[in-house]
Amino acid sequence: MLPYGRQSISEEDIAAVTAVLRGDWLTTGPAVTAFEQAVSELSGGHRAVSCTSGTAALHIAYAALGVGPGDEVITTPMTFVATASCAAILGAKVTFADVDYDTGLIDPAAVEAALTEQSRVIAAVDYAGQAADYTALQPLADRVGAQTLADAAHSVGGSADGRPVGDLADVTTMSFFPTKNLTTGEGGAVICKDPAVAQRAHEFHFIGLVRDPSRFELTDEGPWHQEVHEYGVNYRLTDLGAALGLSQLARLAEFKRRRTEITARYNEAFAGVDGLRTPVQRDGVDPMWHLYPIRVLGGRRREVFEQMRAAGIGVQVNYIPVYWHPVFARQGYQRGLCPNAERYYAEELSLPLFPALTDGDVDRVIETLLRLVG
Repeated sequence: MLPYGRQSISEEDIAAVTAVLRGDWLTTGPAVTAFEQAVSELSGGHRAVSCTSGTAALHIAYAALGVGPGDEVITTPMTFVATASCAAILGAKVTFADVDYDTGLIDPAAVEAALTEQSRVIAAVDYAGQAADYTALQPLADRVGAQTLADAAHSVGGSADGRPVGDLADVTTMSFFPTKNLTTGEGGAVICKDPAVAQRAHEFHFIGLVRDPSRFELTDEGPWHQEVHEYGVNYRLTDLGAALGLSQLARLAEFKRRRTEITARYNEAFAGVDGLRTPVQRDGVDPMWHLYPIRVLGGRRREVFEQMRAAGIGVQVNYIPVYWHPVFARQGYQRGLCPNAERYYAEELSLPLFPALTDGDVDRVIETLLRLVG
């Protein structure tokens, strides 16, 4: 079975992890510090807080932004459930804004229609690897005193209007899952423009520990002292994961080049084919294509999905609208809420896309899909 996504591990990656195993620090050590600095440099120089997963990054980000009961988070239904569930876990009301049918990205006009005085965060998703329209979303957030959050799980290494992912929203979250654009095994990061938010993110992911003596409330303890002012969790990335991530970052440009090359070959092969629609790229965006979301028209998506799988090609569907999940449906969210997202979902099929995909593999995917829809 040809997978739709796969990690790319080199001998250099293995050597980097092995070196950590031979050293003194398995966690909270120099590899984590170096990785966070490298991610910061990739993201416009803002502080980066590494963590155990993209989901953890979202939880950290919402907590650092102070999201809680009485707050509203506006987000897209065309995403993995964690974009919404991590806000709901903190007690926020999740409001879904529809997407642009061409791109699958959250529609700023739909966000504007959903804005209220309780809106605390506008959480966009860089679906398939291209940045959402933060130029339009930021003024909407500013209007009501909200913050923008970029769920950049798909877009690490991309840019928009000359600015890198990580510099486009107030807070950005990243995922380093094996199928993502670079991997730490499991892992993620939170990028914060505001240093105070970044410090809250760091402390939340570090069990809430405060280690700055100038902030201590208990001032008569010894030099060992640390204290907790707000609850936190242990979402710390290990030095093993960080070392792998550092090694992977050295090849990020090559990963991007190959993903772009494969995407271009798919686009050329499927352009103008009856029954298929190729991805639409936003103006001004230089994507880091994580998914290749072909659209299968005429109600044939499931049929084609099953036939592609039967042919040994591991296609996937990304994503079921978040509010269709029973955990949201039981709260009263109803189908039909976001018609564009539901239509997009009904047609979407993710084709294999990862750097190690050979030209022969790409040809096989193209030939099989063309045969099935012909």
